[in-house]
Amino acid sequence: MREKSIFKINGFAAMIIALACIGFGIYLIVTGTTIPEKIAGVIVLILGLVIATSLTIVQPNEAKVLTFFGTYLGVIRDQGLWATIPFTFKRSVSLRVTNFNSEKLKVNDLEGNPIEIAAVVVYKVRDAAKALYDVENYEKFIQIQSETGIRHIASTYAYDSFENNTNAFTLRQNSDEVSDVLVRDLQRRLDVAGVDVIEARLMHLAYSSEIASAMLQRQQAQAVLSARKVIVDGAVGLVKAAIDQLTEQDIVELDEEKKAQMVNNLMVAIVSEKGTQPIINTGSIY
Repeated sequence: MREKSIFKINGFAAMIIALACIGFGIYLIVTGTTIPEKIAGVIVLILGLVIATSLTIVQPNEAKVLTFFGTYLGVIRDQGLWATIPFTFKRSVSLRVTNFNSEKLKVNDLEGNPIEIAAVVVYKVRDAAKALYDVENYEKFIQIQSETGIRHIASTYAYDSFENNTNAFTLRQNSDEVSDVLVRDLQRRLDVAGVDVIEARLMHLAYSSEIASAMLQRQQAQAVLSARKVIVDGAVGLVKAAIDQLTEQDIVELDEEKKAQMVNNLMVAIVSEKGTQPIINTGSIY
């Protein structure tokens, strides 16, 4: 099925003609004194009723799909009152932008972790004929295919990366890129229904309840390790700078054993989470 225009004329003119025929036909039937006059009145009345069946009202951002005894004829998209082919069956299709909020779906991500995911899909009907006649129920079709696409995307990417791999897309860190992929996947699925996907965004993303606590501990441990690495890298730089400065300014001569002891003391003082109590060596009595 493809959307195509259908013959139509101004509905107000057709409505006036239909009312005039109906009124004149009733007048002839009531006032006619001969059989031909009454027959003419019946014919004119039927003609007015036939013209009345061709009238249809199209609301803004709406399309009327017309069939004639089971045969698809075309679509009227222009708003207003129109007259078209009589005895046609007219079905309305909304062309407005519509939101669809998916249910929270439980899916396994790329690494096999169970997660909960949901998305909002923004779409509009592009081809009214395809939406009505190429699928059984286009709204239900959009719902099922959207949830299928969300499940597919969720299983294609990991929830999060714990290997510091900046090139790997994840659902949590690359939401914009994942949304673009989801839009393209849904558009491919919904083309058969004549629907354009405007936007698709993840609105809920979380680990499933049975592993949420363990994954939270893993994230916290990862954060602690990253913080420790920064602290250690900074402490090493400070210790190196202190030893180099003492050596360059010839303040004190340190052998390898003294350097090792100094490095140990400085690292403990800098890296330790708790405040350290310095021990001052005032010299030896020997």
